[in-house]
Amino acid sequence: MAPKSDNTEAIVLNYVNEQNRPLNSQNVADSLQKYNLKKASIQKALDSLADSGKISFKEYGKQKIYLARQDQFNIPNNEELASMKEENAKLQEHLDQQKKAITEVEGEIKSLQSNLTLEQIHDKEAKLRKEVKEMEDKLVKLRGGVTLVRPEEKKAVEAMYSEKISLWRRRKRMFKDLWDAITENSPKDLKEFKEELGIEYDEDVGVNLQSVSELLQHGKKRARGQ
Repeated sequence: MAPKSDNTEAIVLNYVNEQNRPLNSQNVADSLQKYNLKKASIQKALDSLADSGKISFKEYGKQKIYLARQDQFNIPNNEELASMKEENAKLQEHLDQQKKAITEVEGEIKSLQSNLTLEQIHDKEAKLRKEVKEMEDKLVKLRGGVTLVRPEEKKAVEAMYSEKISLWRRRKRMFKDLWDAITENSPKDLKEFKEELGIEYDEDVGVNLQSVSELLQHGKKRARGQ
């Protein structure tokens, strides 16, 4: 239910005085939507208030601009303005200090929240003790000569390793044959040609087929020695 006309005028007058800035009817209508007032009733109230001298207005073509009467306000003099500015500066400084204090407190809260609780510390300690015990048990077994890898698992790993070494050796030989065929009558410097193509030998990346192959043989000899 829309407010009565006299109540509408009171609402509009209160709003215009509170804003104390130039307003048109659309500004007022947009701001007073919560009162369920129609623009036509607001326009009527503004005109009535202007006609009765409760607010001021000026016409700019077809548009009317409304403003609160300035004689109802206590306008401060220069000294009062200076005092108000000084007070405002003090309040601003106090506000900045409060913001800084709030930021520091928030930082402390965040830091405390990131720390472990006593219960979490106990849980972590128990987990670490369990891990240490497991590693100590494993170390005792290793010192006692206990084999931690089953023979069939070891054999499977050695077979896979041997297969990869064979594949590496075969591809290395295939590359050498192909490279020799390409560069046999090439006038280019082979080193520069290799760099131009982005080719890297095993030695260029710090690996050696012979050394890697010997690792498998050393492992087998050590197993037989045991």
